[in-house]
Amino acid sequence: MNKQLSSTLACLLAIITFSTTPLMAEDHGEQEHEHGTHEGEHEEEGGIHLTPEQLKMGGIEVTTLAYSQVPNEVEAPGEIRLNAYATSKVAPRIAAQVITRQARLGDHVEKGQPLVTLSSVAMAAAQGDLLVAEREWRRVKKLGREVVSEQRYTNARIAREQARAKVLAYGMTRSELTRLLGSGDAARAEGRFQLQAGQNGTVIEDAFVVGELVEPGRELFTISDESRLWVEARLSPEQAANIKPDTPAIVIFQTQRIPARVTQVHHALDESTRTLGVRLEIPNPDDRLHPGLFVKTLIQGDTSTKALALPSEAILRSPDGDWQVFIEHQPGEFEPQEVDVVRNSGNLTMIEGLEPGARVVTKGAFFLQSELAKSGFEVHNH
Repeated sequence: MNKQLSSTLACLLAIITFSTTPLMAEDHGEQEHEHGTHEGEHEEEGGIHLTPEQLKMGGIEVTTLAYSQVPNEVEAPGEIRLNAYATSKVAPRIAAQVITRQARLGDHVEKGQPLVTLSSVAMAAAQGDLLVAEREWRRVKKLGREVVSEQRYTNARIAREQARAKVLAYGMTRSELTRLLGSGDAARAEGRFQLQAGQNGTVIEDAFVVGELVEPGRELFTISDESRLWVEARLSPEQAANIKPDTPAIVIFQTQRIPARVTQVHHALDESTRTLGVRLEIPNPDDRLHPGLFVKTLIQGDTSTKALALPSEAILRSPDGDWQVFIEHQPGEFEPQEVDVVRNSGNLTMIEGLEPGARVVTKGAFFLQSELAKSGFEVHNH
């Protein structure tokens, strides 16, 4: 009886063992498969492969990272100002009254364009004298040297030239003078004349009103060509010692990085701030920048630092907000890699976090980032 019971129990145990072992093995295999799949996905995570056509379309360029000499920069505050060499003032040379205005603040004007009409007692007298001198000169010239004396002939010619010079000196234009002499009408010697723009540019100031009496030298208009502006940077004497004309620089306003160059270095310290002025010139083709704006300047000095540097366009913000570049592992295979930005120098950015010899994308990084986003991968670095 006991022998029969023992045999039965042994058979049941064998059945149970046979039934469960394959299930456990299968489950273990599934776990290994899932683990392996997860690891495979992890290896692919963040990478991207481009075809030759995509590489060409994205303008991808790759450079082997190496140490280079990067110019040291001086950072200083600055203020945008008018380019005084491209600015002019418009003012009367004699006392006059404003009759009408032909230009207003903000207008773009061309050289020779009428800006304002004035009337002056002194101009009226000068215009009358011109008509008299012109009439006398024409009479003497018609009679000829055989009839009139040499002295009369000479005096008439000199008086006519002096009268012409006087009205021009007072502010009358040559076209106005020609029209007045062509009419020969003394009634037109009423003292009216126009002030014209002496250059192409924008009306920056026009502080006067119609009917106002203005004195000689009173500035009625300021005209400036704002396509190129000045930036006055304030540096300590030690900082300015390494700055020379034609040195490249960057002017930063909000998110804009504007290329500039040093045009002049002042030779006298500001008495209140004890700083030295360094003048930069910047382009302003879209007329977004105006005098009075405060900016930050980065000016290259005449010394340099050995560092790992890349073009600034090669370094982008990742979705996590960190700085990143794209590394080429194989032709057409790229992966984002986080880096630390040390500082900028012109169009170069010094970085840390990579070793020399790494193959880094220097052009087309934004295209790679866009393609990576389309693929649905979440960018991380491990």
